[in-house]
Amino acid sequence: MSVEATELSPREVMEFDVVVVGAGPAGLATAIRLRQRAVEAGTDLSVCVLEKGSEPGAHVLSGAVMDPRALSELFPDWAERGAPLKQAVTRDEFLFLSETGARSTPQALLPECFHNEGNYIVSLGEVTRWLAQQAEALEVAIFPGFAAAEVLYGEQDQVIGVATGDMGIEKDGTRGPNFERGMALHARYTIFAEGSRGHLGRQLIARYQLDAGKDPQSYGIGIKELWQIDPARHEPGLVVHAAGWPLDSDTYGGSFLYHAEGGKVAIGFVVGLDYRNPWLSPFEEFQRFKTHPAIRRHLEGGKRIGYGARALTAGGLLSLPKTVFPGGALVGCEAGYLNASRIKGSHAALKTGMLAADAAFDALAAGRQHDELDAYPKAFEASWLHAELQQAKNFKQWFKKGRNMATLMTGVEQWLLPKLGIRNPPWTLHRDRPDHACLEPAAQHARISYPKPDNVLTFDRLSSVFLSSTNHEENQPSHLTLKDPSIPVAVNLAEYAGPEARYCPAGVYEFVGEGGSERLQINAQNCVHCKTCDIKDPTQNIVWVTPQGGGGPNYSGM
Repeated sequence: MSVEATELSPREVMEFDVVVVGAGPAGLATAIRLRQRAVEAGTDLSVCVLEKGSEPGAHVLSGAVMDPRALSELFPDWAERGAPLKQAVTRDEFLFLSETGARSTPQALLPECFHNEGNYIVSLGEVTRWLAQQAEALEVAIFPGFAAAEVLYGEQDQVIGVATGDMGIEKDGTRGPNFERGMALHARYTIFAEGSRGHLGRQLIARYQLDAGKDPQSYGIGIKELWQIDPARHEPGLVVHAAGWPLDSDTYGGSFLYHAEGGKVAIGFVVGLDYRNPWLSPFEEFQRFKTHPAIRRHLEGGKRIGYGARALTAGGLLSLPKTVFPGGALVGCEAGYLNASRIKGSHAALKTGMLAADAAFDALAAGRQHDELDAYPKAFEASWLHAELQQAKNFKQWFKKGRNMATLMTGVEQWLLPKLGIRNPPWTLHRDRPDHACLEPAAQHARISYPKPDNVLTFDRLSSVFLSSTNHEENQPSHLTLKDPSIPVAVNLAEYAGPEARYCPAGVYEFVGEGGSERLQINAQNCVHCKTCDIKDPTQNIVWVTPQGGGGPNYSGM
C-alpha cells in the first residue's frame, strides 16, 4: 500500500531568506554573491544550498575548459585563494575527421569560439568543491545528500520554497523502519540551479509557461572519460576539438580531448539529442571515435580512470525561457545559458548566479519577497554574457541544415563577421521541433553495427558505470518512472526498436524476453543522472524524478 499524503505527519519547517537548489557552479555563485553583498552591507542574510549529491561536485560533469572571466568578477583574487585553475591552455587544434584521415584547420581560419587563449583546463568537480569551501567560509549553509523533491507554493501561486524527499520509503512505496519525513525549506526567494533538465525546473517552466514564444529547447548528451596517459604522449595545455567521423553529416555532434595537469587527458563526445536514427548509440559512437588514428595516438599506453555522462542544454539564446517567476529564478544550465559554439557553460553559470543574487539581495533590502526578480533578466540583457550568446544564437540551428552548411556559416558568423565589426549576426534562424520529436521509426534507417569492446581502448557500459562510483539504495522506489508501463513495448520497441537501450549511456534500460513477451527492465541503480531518457524518449513517457538524497554518481577528478 502506498503512503498517502494524508497519512504523513507535517514536515518540519526551516526558514531562510534565500534557498538555492543545487550546489553546482551556478548555485554556489548565487549563494556566495548573496553573502558577499550582505557582508559588504553589514546586514544579516540567511542562505541555504541543497545538493542531491553526496557532496558538492559529486554530480558535476563537464569537459572542461573554463573561461575565468566570471570567476574573476566573483573572486578577483581566485589564484591567491587556491582555486584549482592550474593548467592554462597552451595550444588549440581543430580536426575534421574522415574514417581514417584528419584535416586540421589552420589557426588563422579558426573561429573565435574555438580559441582558448587565457582559459584553463580544469576538473569542474574540483572547482565546485573549492567554491563550496568559499561559500561555507561566508556562512552559507550547504546540505549535501538532500534532494529537493517538491516545489512549495503559496496561496497566490508564488514559490515559497521547496521540500526535500522523504527518506526510508520502501520499493513498494510503504514506509520502512527508517522512514524520515522530508524537510520544508521556506524562503523569501528560491533560486533553482539543478543543471540541465532539472526535475523541478522542468515543472516550473511548464507551470508558469516560461517557454512561451521561445524555440523548443535543444539538448546534447555528453559522455566523458578521464585517462592517465603515457608521459611521452602528454602535452600539458593542448586542447583538441574534432567533428566528423564517426557521425554522419546530418547528425549534430563533436568531441574534445584536453591534456590536463598531472599526465591526465579528459576525452569526451557530444551527440545532439535531435538525432533521427533510433539505431544510433551515443555511447558506442564515442567508443568508436577513440579508435581513430588521430585520437588513439593520445591514449595508447594509458589507462582509463574515470567515466561519466550528462545532458547539456544547447538551444542557446533563442530557446532561453523566461528566467523569473513569482518567488524565484532559474540560473545556469537549469535555464540554458551554455554557449554551444564555445562548448562552455561554467562561466555562464557563475555569471547568471551572480546576476540573480544581486537582484535578490536588492529586492530583500527593499523589503520585498515572493515576487518576480525582474532586475535579473534586465541585468543579463545588459551583460557581456548576453552579447556573447547573441553572437552564437544560430549555432545549433545551422546544423539542422547539415554539417557542411553549419561549418560554413559558423565560419561566417564567428570568424568573418567579427572581422567586419559585426558581433550579432543580422539574421536569425528558428527551430520548431523538440528533440524527442525528431526520432524516426526504425524501419526508415539501416541498423548500425558496432564493434565489440577490446577492454583496452574501448569498453562496455557496465564497466564504465563502475568507474563513476554510482550507487543508489536498492530498497527505494525507482526514480525512473513511466506514465504508462505499456508504452515501452507497444510503441517504443515496436516502432523505434527500443531506443532506450541505446541512448542511455549507463545500461539502465534493457528489453528482456523473447517474441511477444518482451518487457522493459529498468536498472535504476546504474543511473548516472544524465537525464537523456527524460529528454529523448520519443513518447515522453519516461519521467526522471529525484531519488533519495546522496544517490547517484560520485565523480572524482571529473
